[in-house]
Formats: sequence, structure tokens, C-alpha cells
Amino acid sequence: MPDYTQDKIRAVDAKFEAQKIAFAPLTFQAVRALLELGILQKISDAGDAGLTREEAAEQTGLSLYGVGVLAEIALGMNVLKLRPGDTSATADEERFVLGKTGWFLLEDDMTRVNFNFTNDICYQGAYDLAESVRSGKPRGLPVFGEKWNTIYEALSSLPEQAKKSWFEFDHFYSDIAFPEAFPIVFADPPRRLFDIGGNTAKWAIRCCTHDPQVQVTIIDLPGQTAAAEKNAVAAGFGDRIDLFPCNVLDTVAKFPEGADAVWMSQFLDCFSLEQVTAILTKIHASAKPATDIWVLEPLWDMQRYEAAAYSLQATSLYFTCMANGNSKMYRFAELTGAIEKAGFELSCAHHGLGSNSYSLLRFRKRV
Repeated sequence: MPDYTQDKIRAVDAKFEAQKIAFAPLTFQAVRALLELGILQKISDAGDAGLTREEAAEQTGLSLYGVGVLAEIALGMNVLKLRPGDTSATADEERFVLGKTGWFLLEDDMTRVNFNFTNDICYQGAYDLAESVRSGKPRGLPVFGEKWNTIYEALSSLPEQAKKSWFEFDHFYSDIAFPEAFPIVFADPPRRLFDIGGNTAKWAIRCCTHDPQVQVTIIDLPGQTAAAEKNAVAAGFGDRIDLFPCNVLDTVAKFPEGADAVWMSQFLDCFSLEQVTAILTKIHASAKPATDIWVLEPLWDMQRYEAAAYSLQATSLYFTCMANGNSKMYRFAELTGAIEKAGFELSCAHHGLGSNSYSLLRFRKRV
């Protein structure tokens, strides 16, 4: 983890970082264009030989001007580099090769998922981030329509590309920890498991595939449970996965009883700390003393790498301007504190699950 108490960057480097921020919307769209127009891929395919402006223009059907402005800013971002030995070449002769940053933009799954999510879900709405902070409402969400209070209500109605990017983002970060979380949860196999925020039923289907005895109840918004039901039936588990459609924030709604385990994967970050406590209070009312409450979350202060912590801090801004206006990616202590306020105590914590350093937390009713 980086040390956020130190400010050791040189002034000249800090000024450069400030310029990156000042031009960030333009440079983001420049990368989008490099990807969408095929320029980055063509230069990557050329390997160490690289491509000249003219060659890149010919291979992509673009103008020399268009290739030139995008390639030049790509140099400034270290997305592209000039081929070693070409320092004395003229602009027409110099050859562009893929830089390390460009490789990650093309080949790294996390970067691809984050980029598409930012472009298709967040980019336009982020303009209203300041107003979202003032109001505590997701003021960027109306780019997808005026009738939604949160993005979760809108998911089934999003444009197809936006929907694809949202689910790829959601599944990438949660599913990647499933293989390591699964044996921990099923070390003492639950007979009845509640999957709160079950989304498309991926976890529920995995549970039923692994354990022929387990029964899973998915608790989620009606639009989500409808999609989950279709997937459960298609997987052959329509008789073992049932649905409990509800808004978990509805003060009247009560959760069903009888769970041996309650599972929440990347769910509680969708709510404010006060709402987390309210949801867990409902779970407390329906849980047995021996019910295991499992929470799988990427906590930003439990990450191995600075890039991962930064991605989570940035994701908090999506919650602010697009999702609901009041939630975020949490630190370990603030999330566990909100859960413990509902009458639970942390019984064990597994950190560093998956390549994105998820934390799997188990709670039980406080005795």
C-alpha cells in the first residue's frame, strides 16, 4: 500500500501530474479513438519494426493528420514510443512502437474492463459529479433516463453496450475471487444459503453445481431476480434456486428466515454506511445464532498494489455520480464497524483473495 502521509514527489513531476489531470478527458478519448480506430492494434501487430504515420494511415484508412495527432499524444502518455535509433528521423520517417502502457490498454483484462466501464457508464455523467456531491444524489444518472433513482433500478433498461460493460465490470471484480472464496464458505457446507444481491445468479449456480444438497434463495430487486431466474432455469437448477424479489432498503420488507449462511458479494459497497447497518439489522432479525454472514468486498486499504487501491478509490466516484450518490468502496474498519453496529461480530477475515485482493469476512450474531 502507498504511504498517503508522505509528499515526496518533486515539484516538476507534480506539475506534470497536474497537467495529466487537466487534460484527462481529452487523453481518455484519445485512447478510446486509438483503440476504436484500430491504430493501437496495428502498431502492436507491427512488433519491433513499428509503423510510420503513413503506414498506420494506410492500414487503418485514416488521414495522416488523424493518425498524427493521436500518435503524438500517445507518445506523451507513454502509450506509444518511437523506435530506438529513430531519434534523428523526420516526422515522416519516425516509426511508432507499442509502449508498456499501450500493451496494458490492449491486453490487460482489468484495464479493459475499467476503461469500457468508465466510457460506457461513467463518462458523460461524471460532468455532474460536483452536483452529486452537493445533493447526495446521482446527478449523472439521467444520461440514461430521468425515471431512475439508482442505477440498479435501471440495469435491465440500459443500452446494450452500457449493460454489457456494467456486468463485465461487476463480474470481473467479484467472480475473480470466487475460486478462493468457495472452499472457505463450503468448508462447513450450508444446506440453505441466501444470496443477497444475487444479480445474474452466477454464485448461486456455482453453489448448486458444487453441492447437490444446497438450496439457494436469491434476494434482489425484481428486475434482477427475473434475470437470475432465467439463468437458474437454463442451468438446470430452477428447483433449487428460488427468488425473493424485494428492495432491501424497504423499511417494511422482511427477509426470510432459516438460512445457514448469508452471502453478499460486492453488495454492501452499493449502500451508505447507515444503510449497511440497516440491511444487516434486517439480516440479524432473520438469522439464527449459528448463521454465517459472509461478506466479499475489495477493501481499498487491503490492496497489494497502488494501482488496485487507486482503481477502487476511483470507483467510489461512480457510486457518487451514477449509482446512488451515497456509497463508496470502503476501508476495512469502516465497513466492519457498520456491520457490527447491527449486532454482529467479526469471527474471521481472509484477505488477499484473487488477483484483486478481495477480503472475505465472516460475521455471526454477537453473543
